[in-house]
Amino acid sequence: MPRSIAEPPVLSLAERDRRWTRIRGFLREHGLDGVLLAGFRAREMYESYVSDDYNEGCVVFPLEGDPTVITWAPLRVMRARYSAERGHQLWVEDYRVATSGAGVAEVMREKRLGESRLGVVGLRSQAPTEIYGAIPANFWLELTAALPAARFEDISEEFSHLMLVKSAEELAQVRYAAKAAEAACKVIAEITEPGIGEEVVFAEATREMLRHGIGLRYPMIVMNSGPHTLSWGPPRWSTRGEAPRVLARGDLMQAELMPLCGNQEVQVQMTVALDPLDDTNRQCERVARASYEAGIKAMKPGITFAELVAAMAEPLKSTGCWAYTPLVHSLGPHFLAGRPGVNMEKVDLGVRMAGAPAVRERKAVLQPGMVFAFEPNACLGQHRVNIGGTVVVTETGCEELNHIPTGVTHKQ
Repeated sequence: MPRSIAEPPVLSLAERDRRWTRIRGFLREHGLDGVLLAGFRAREMYESYVSDDYNEGCVVFPLEGDPTVITWAPLRVMRARYSAERGHQLWVEDYRVATSGAGVAEVMREKRLGESRLGVVGLRSQAPTEIYGAIPANFWLELTAALPAARFEDISEEFSHLMLVKSAEELAQVRYAAKAAEAACKVIAEITEPGIGEEVVFAEATREMLRHGIGLRYPMIVMNSGPHTLSWGPPRWSTRGEAPRVLARGDLMQAELMPLCGNQEVQVQMTVALDPLDDTNRQCERVARASYEAGIKAMKPGITFAELVAAMAEPLKSTGCWAYTPLVHSLGPHFLAGRPGVNMEKVDLGVRMAGAPAVRERKAVLQPGMVFAFEPNACLGQHRVNIGGTVVVTETGCEELNHIPTGVTHKQ
């Protein structure tokens, strides 16, 4: 099918300078001489905030002087240089290869940071899929052993707050990614029918998002289907030899899409009902939509994140529903997560826990330019309905970037 060349919004050097200025102000405020930002296999790709690039390594950013991008193989450097040759100016001139934490320590000593107080982003980060942090243990052991006089301080949460308020250029990327997500939801609504395998929905939704010339955040698409299930995550057939499920009447096909433009991620929760649905699913659907509407009504600058979560949780209270996953969470990065404990006292998933749950209650006041994933979900027993899209805080309230996935799409 013919299609014009995709043209996702790009970031300017003015945006680079804005970010670097904010980082240096942050470092001065916290009494730090520099910061190490993790890329590695981190879901949030923190290094890209400095470099507008992701090289599966890290960035050393000193308070004084220029930053250095460090990656794991020359091919990653050549990849960046090829972009520059094609007219895409790099934000950072200094790209290097280090195959150990000791190699990165050499760069830090070169920048006179070997005996300094240094921030670290990604050591104790707790984004989804990186609950244990984002920095490899072997790298960290080698780095700290090579710099015994350095004083490292994890600032993952504080730095995440710095990233939350988006510039006009960043919001342009957010809106473009949301447009790709909306287009994919339209495709899902069209093709989801009884007799179709989950893999067809996955493939066509992925294809539509990638046609916009952007990427997908891991795990790209979370998906399940069936008349009632609490299964949630990447499709089982994508990681083991298990046949994809075939859709049938009475099913809910639920998918969470995660496109990103640059490193600006959006999320939508697309649900298609192959009617007829049972009464319990209908009840969950009504509660999830009421939660979404309550959040849109409540969202405005100046309220706290906790107040937003409380407003969205209100419809669950009187109905006996509970939330399996957050009703709302921040994007860019995903670290503010609002999952209320409403009606959880009677829920028993039968899952054995090792140790106490490590749940951090993070606080924030909403400001214009913050981006959130609204993903209200309502559960009764093994039934669950999940809807929602991406929402931006504005000067007077909020801007909804998605519409198709904010309610269940019914197909007779």
